[in-house]
Amino acid sequence: MGWTRKDILHMEDLKPSEIQIIINTAKPMKEILSRTVKKLPTFRGRSVYNLFFESSTRTRTSFETAAKILGADTTSLAVAQSSVNKGESLLDTVRTLQAMKPDLVVIRHSSSGAAHFLAKELKAGVINAGDGQHEHPTQALLDLFTMQEHLGSVEGKKILLVGDILHSRVARSNVWALKALGAEVVLVGPPTLLTPEIKSWGVKTTYHLDEELAGADVIMALRLQLERQKAGLLPSLREYSQLYGITAERVQRTGKKTLIMHPGPVNRGVEIESSIVNSSQSVIEEQVTNGVAVRMAIMYLLLGGGTNHVVD
Repeated sequence: MGWTRKDILHMEDLKPSEIQIIINTAKPMKEILSRTVKKLPTFRGRSVYNLFFESSTRTRTSFETAAKILGADTTSLAVAQSSVNKGESLLDTVRTLQAMKPDLVVIRHSSSGAAHFLAKELKAGVINAGDGQHEHPTQALLDLFTMQEHLGSVEGKKILLVGDILHSRVARSNVWALKALGAEVVLVGPPTLLTPEIKSWGVKTTYHLDEELAGADVIMALRLQLERQKAGLLPSLREYSQLYGITAERVQRTGKKTLIMHPGPVNRGVEIESSIVNSSQSVIEEQVTNGVAVRMAIMYLLLGGGTNHVVD
């Protein structure tokens, strides 16, 4: 199967075969990252615009690095320095972008659906780097790549997503990706962050982490937005940590060499005990490296690199 998509907007849209094409393309991209000279001529003269309406140093830097290694020219538009702060609408921004004739646009926006809107209006390819509380597809793809490196297939594997499920676009995208590839997904969190609407996602939900630890192949802790406590959704961070924190004792109770994951940045001692973040079972740093490889793969495919080979 060849690659035909112009955009990467939602995990829910991607077929398992397309997911696997991205992951297979990311493997040689990761090898390029280990070279002394990390620069390809593949897309010299092509332009990638990073349009971030929300601050995100990690994701923005990852996309910038990926584009630069592929040889593309990159421009980052930080909203604080743009005319958006002067009341310019997203449509006006799109028209300005169109006039610049970009080849690829990466967008992060606080409104769900912003990436979809951009993709409809732009001739350029669009990558959703996170829209509102909706989706974050490249995060799910890098998570999946990391899991496959360690577990082989995720089919039949037990994956726990723990924490603020309600507000997490990472959780949504991971659920779609993992379900598509046959994993057993369990969502774990306090009742205020695991509302009934989540049952429509079609995976198991529970308030009780300790009951789900046995046999877990992966535990992914989600970043707890600390303002949730101020909003009254959490009684205290201490109580949250007692009930849902990933501790050495909890990891031991899985009975497996469970992978510990986190989209980052980690609130140490709240979501995960510090000793676990730095343990041999933690693949949190690998996720960062794999993020660059996966984003390189996506840009490569969207810019017409093909699916059968990678230019050396």
